[in-house]
Parts: sequence; C-alpha cells; structure tokens
Amino acid sequence: MDSALIPKGVKRCPFWQFALFIGISGLIALWGVYAMFLCWFKALNQTNMNDYYGFALWIWADLAVIALGGGAFFSGFLKYIVGKDELKNIINYAVLIGFICYSSALLILAIDIGQPLRGWFIFWHANVHSMLTEVAFCLSCYFAVLTIEYIPLILENRQIDKVPFFHNLSHNMHEIMGVFAATGAFLSFFHQGSLGGVAGVLYGRPFAYREGLFIWPWTFFLFTWSAAAFGPCFTLSLTKLMEKVTGKKLVKDNVIDLLAKISGWMIFTYMIAKLIDTWYWGAVLAPQAGFTFADFYSNNAFYGKWIVILELVLGGIVPALILTNRSMRQNSQLLTLAVVLGCIGVCTNRWVMVCQVMAVPVLPFEQWQLYIPSWQEVATTILPVAYGAILIGISYRYLPVFPQERELNPIDCMHAEPLQDSPPVIAMPQTVAA
Repeated sequence: MDSALIPKGVKRCPFWQFALFIGISGLIALWGVYAMFLCWFKALNQTNMNDYYGFALWIWADLAVIALGGGAFFSGFLKYIVGKDELKNIINYAVLIGFICYSSALLILAIDIGQPLRGWFIFWHANVHSMLTEVAFCLSCYFAVLTIEYIPLILENRQIDKVPFFHNLSHNMHEIMGVFAATGAFLSFFHQGSLGGVAGVLYGRPFAYREGLFIWPWTFFLFTWSAAAFGPCFTLSLTKLMEKVTGKKLVKDNVIDLLAKISGWMIFTYMIAKLIDTWYWGAVLAPQAGFTFADFYSNNAFYGKWIVILELVLGGIVPALILTNRSMRQNSQLLTLAVVLGCIGVCTNRWVMVCQVMAVPVLPFEQWQLYIPSWQEVATTILPVAYGAILIGISYRYLPVFPQERELNPIDCMHAEPLQDSPPVIAMPQTVAA
C-alpha cells in the first residue's frame, strides 16, 4: 500500500526506516506539545519572561522562521512575476518550507498570547494603530496563500491524481498560481516590514530606534530586504541537506546556481544598506540619545561585540562575496558554507533586534539583563523543528516535491516500481476545465 503512494519512477527508503524517522520526530514534537499545553493551561508563568523581557525566545524564533520562510514568497515572485522559469524545479520545495515556517510562526504566536481562546480578539477587536495588528492580518492571509499553493502538490499524489476531479483541479490551480504568488509577495512585503517597524519605533530603546522614510522607520525596509535576500539561503540549505540525507541529486546545478546568484546579489545590496544603517546609528543616532557605540555591547557571552562580527561579517559579507562570485558559488562546499552562514546571519539579526534590545540598560540605575528561557520555552521552540521534519519527510516520500529527481537519478528508476499506464482520466467539459 505504501509503495502505491510513492511517486512513479523514484526510489524511497524502506518503510521501517521512514516510520522510525517519523516516530523519533514525533516524540520530540510530543514533548513540545506537552509544554505548549502547560503554557495554555497554567499561563505564561511557565516562562521566564519578566518586566524586562516581554519579548524573548518565542518572538526571536517567530521572527527568525518568518525571515527564513521568505524564500517562498521571493522564489514565487521570481518564478511567476519576473519569469525565471528554471525555478519551477525548486518552487515546490520553497513553498513547502514557507508553509512550515509560517504555520510554525502562527503556532508560536498562539502559544505566546497565553490565552489562545482569545486569539480571535486580534481580528475582531483590531487595534488599527498597531503594526502588530497588520502583522497578524498579513501573516494569516499569507499562510492561507501558502496553503493554496501547497494544495496542488498534494493533489499530484499518485492515488489522488487518479480522481478526475482532483486531476483537473490541480491543473487549473497551476494555471492561476501567478495570482497567488503576486498576492503572497504583496502580503509578505508588509508583514516582513512591519515586524522590523515595531523595533524601529521603540523610542525608549535606542539600540533599536531608527529614523524614518515617510511614515516608516527604515528598519521596515531592512527587514523586508533581508527576508528576500536570506530566505533563498534557507531553501538552498535544506535542499543540500535533503540531498545529503537521501544520497541523491534532487535539483540541477543550473537551478541552484541561479537562485544562489540572485540571493547573493540581494545580500550584497542589503549589506550595503545595513552597513550604512549601522554606521549612521552608531555615529549619529546613539550619540544623540547620550550613548556611545560600545554602550550597547556587554562583556557577557550573549551580547558581546562578537555579535556584530557574526551578523555583519560572517553572516553577511562572507555569503555575499561567495554567492556573487561564479567560480566560488559553483564550488559545492563553498556554496553550502555561504547559505548556512546566511541563515545564521539573518537569525542573528532577529536575535539582536528582539533580545538585545531588551537587555541593554537605558537608565542610570539599570544593569545588563540576561535571559535564560525555561524548558517549556525551549520545548515549544523545538516543536516547529520536529513538525517541519515530519512534514518534509511525508511530503518527500509521497509527493513529487522535486520534479527533476527521476531525471537526475536514472539508476533509481531501474529499481523503482515499473511504470504502468495510468488509468484514463475523464476530461471535464471545456467550459469547466478552462
């Protein structure tokens, strides 16, 4: 029965290995679910958040996965709007990753509000003056868009595709997918930007505060830019990981090279803007508030000056230089290093804009505030990782996530289930199919 669900012409690991992987990931997920219910039934006293840290590990994880999931909207934009047709061979995986990241972000927010039964207040009693309200609306709407983009992939399962209605539905959804890609890019621009705008308007937190362009602080644009630049790095990182785990070539080199090149130039331009922002903030804005650049960094292990090097140099300049150089990005080891460093860089950026903002003393009697999350916070932060592993495993086994897999692994086809003629598909009337 399991073999009848696997895409034709490809080989998968024995079912017991797949079941073992799902079982281990499921146990980790159950640990996170247990912690999640503790937070819901016993409220936020299960965390170590306090008056200093109203934003902590959860919000960092939320912003990080949203940035990493930016590969979905940017890849869709490149494929359907710009016309980079080569990306059709990786867009399924990008959408799957985006679906996991955004559903995880919504799950984290559902835990963070502490009273999930009142989550609907965000929509019914919306604070129209809050950027977080706009974030909640756009996140929810874009998750709906990703769900719509993910459905055609599910409908391409061997058994589901035999049903004429689902076969035609999948075909017709593919025909109009550009509309959803454009909608997703529009929604992502605003919610990515507003997440950065929240930090930029914190007047009492000079580490984050920025001046603005029009009605937005320029952190609004930096967050959107960084998500579009580094999101593809996460897609490429997980693609490389999948190839390593499966021992197969899943995507052709020209597709990887194109996405890496675009990501590299996006990172390059972003880093120019980010370095200018850092210089202006340290040389102008901080002194205006009565601080020096060194005041915002501590000697402790969490908030030292090393974090500037990690974010801007190792996580920004180095990936930009590798990915914009053709010979370097076509080296598999350097490419992997660059995309992994890029993911670390954008996660570090979100860390400093969430946790370091709260840690920096801003009054004479204050000291540096360190934050150690509770085990419940750690478990619920790991929960999306386990959930993502499960969904990727199931999708890869039963859905044609990588269209080029069969072509790139002809030996697999010799050992896979022989191809058989599909049962005839009853064509729907022309007026319906159109």
